[in-house]
Amino acid sequence: MRGIPRISRSLLVGVTALLTAAGALAVPASAGPRSDTGVRPVTQAAQERAAAFWTPARMRAAEPLDLLPVSGHRGPAPAKGARTTVPATLPGTTADTGIQAFPHGGGAWTGGGAVVSTAGRVFFTYQGRTASCSGNAVTSANKSTVITAGHCVRMGGAWHTNWVFVPGYHDGQSPYGRWAAARTLSTPQWTASEDINYDIGAAVVAPLNGQSLTDVVGGQGLAFNTGYNLRMYAFGFPAASPYDGEKFIYCSGSTSRDFLLSNDHGMTCNMTGGSSGGPWFTQFNESTGTGLLSSVNSFKYNFLPNRMYGPYFGAEAQNLYQAAQSS
Repeated sequence: MRGIPRISRSLLVGVTALLTAAGALAVPASAGPRSDTGVRPVTQAAQERAAAFWTPARMRAAEPLDLLPVSGHRGPAPAKGARTTVPATLPGTTADTGIQAFPHGGGAWTGGGAVVSTAGRVFFTYQGRTASCSGNAVTSANKSTVITAGHCVRMGGAWHTNWVFVPGYHDGQSPYGRWAAARTLSTPQWTASEDINYDIGAAVVAPLNGQSLTDVVGGQGLAFNTGYNLRMYAFGFPAASPYDGEKFIYCSGSTSRDFLLSNDHGMTCNMTGGSSGGPWFTQFNESTGTGLLSSVNSFKYNFLPNRMYGPYFGAEAQNLYQAAQSS
């Protein structure tokens, strides 16, 4: 599998050694100091450089981060609060997409709907190399918020650079433009120790051609504190074999709570590296391509290659969303 190499760390013997990320789950040992604010501001000059940097050729050549081994232990369950939902905001009428397979272990999304424009690929520079993840535009007060995975904004104690969001990406094309991050954010737990239970990130993107992101592509709704064992749809742009990052892929099915090293949701899904940060939706409407973003693609166990895991969206995820939409 092609990917960006990274130095291995010592692993615990047995099951705890067998975690891998869906587009690179970081290992806690090298995380940044706890005094980190969890926010990386980006200068206007850096935003302009990032937007110009990502040519079609560079986007096609960007590699998913390696699927990395990680050791650890099951931490306390994420703090919960009252169930909260945020509705979708759409710039226009959404066409009917037709019916897709449910459950589905992974394949091309052949429908249309809002998800085709709100979801996209995330591109950035990691350790001097070009890399990719996935993300999704959401309803927000600033009309500029993208939700992704924590390791898609920060990894190994360092923030990624040249960060852009390309909604509706396909075949090297940017139909809605390349949106450069004005700031990137992650949960305090991810920033401090790269805790897999809090592998959630966000970006606030700068206006493009005088317009805000969700005025152009729309924004999906969100849901926090939903509980477990739900019907969900997951989307992303996997770029590791057998995928190549050029097509929009989805999985669907009933989820269950991870019983090994995390408190995450789990779903049957064959997406690979590069899909990290792609949205998981509850109450997803196939006819309109809209739903409530309730998790993101995060990691896999290497002995369960067809099962994806995504963090529980509890109080910390909600706090991150509030921080992003109000900044």
